[in-house]
Amino acid sequence: MEGLLTFLGTGTSMGVPTLGCGCAVCTSPDPHDRRLRPSVLLRWHEPGKGSGRERVVVIDTGPDFREQALRNGLTRVDAVFYTHSHADHILGMDDLRPLSFTTFREGGLIPLYARAETAEVLERIYDYTFSPQATYPNRARVQLHPLAERTTVHGVEFLCVPLLHGEMEITGFRFGRAAYLTDVSAIPESSFALLEGLDHLVVSALRHEPHPSHATVEQAVSWARRIGARHTWLTHIAHELGHEETNRALPHGIRLAYDGLSLPVNLEPPNR
Repeated sequence: MEGLLTFLGTGTSMGVPTLGCGCAVCTSPDPHDRRLRPSVLLRWHEPGKGSGRERVVVIDTGPDFREQALRNGLTRVDAVFYTHSHADHILGMDDLRPLSFTTFREGGLIPLYARAETAEVLERIYDYTFSPQATYPNRARVQLHPLAERTTVHGVEFLCVPLLHGEMEITGFRFGRAAYLTDVSAIPESSFALLEGLDHLVVSALRHEPHPSHATVEQAVSWARRIGARHTWLTHIAHELGHEETNRALPHGIRLAYDGLSLPVNLEPPNR
C-alpha cells in the first residue's frame, strides 16, 4: 500500500521569515526559504476500498494549520497525531472545526492521539471543546485518545518512536517505511531499533550552532548515517539555514525539506 507524505510546514516555532528579521534567509526571494510551522500530512486509500475514499492523517496542528489546509485542499481529516504540547504544534487544533463537521455528519468524531501531558494542555486551552459542560454549538467534533505504542488508522499502523526535546519526552512516528521525528535533541538508544529499514527519514535540524533542545545539522546527519534510510529530509529549519546553500553542503541522500514537498511512501508495516 502506498501513500503520499506532504510537508505542511518545515519551519521553527517562529516560522521563516521570522518577524522583525532582515537576514538573508528571511528576505530571500526563494520560495523554499519561506517556512510555516512544522507539520506533515499523510494521504492514502484504505485497503479493500479500491479507488474509494481517500484517508487523511495530520501530525500536529500548529498555528499555521488553517493556511496549510487551504494550500493543500483539505476537506476532511480522519485523525491527528500529536508529537508534544508546545504552541507551534497544537495551536491550530480549533481550525479542525469545519473539517470535523463532515466527520460528525458521517457519525463520528475526529480522533486526536496524544500523550497524557499533551492531552492535558489541549483540554486546558480548549476547555470550550473538551469540557463535559461545553455548550458551544460549533465546537470541533473531536475526541482525545491515549497515545498507544501502535495505533492503526484505516489500515495504516502508526508506531510511536520515543524521543527527547531537551529534557521533555516527546513522540516521533513511524508509518510503513517512513518516519517523522521533529523537535528532537536526542534519540534514545532503544528507539534506533524502531527506525530500521526506512525509505524516508524526516528529522529536525535547527541550525549549525548548538541549541539546548534541538539537533544541529551535524547531529541530524550523524543520526541519518546510522539509521541508513534511503532518503533523509531535514525539517524544523531556522532562518540561519538558506535552502540552496545548505543543500549544496549536505551529503548525498540528505536534503532540506520544504513546504509543499510530497513524497510517495510505502505504508506496509515494517514486520511484513
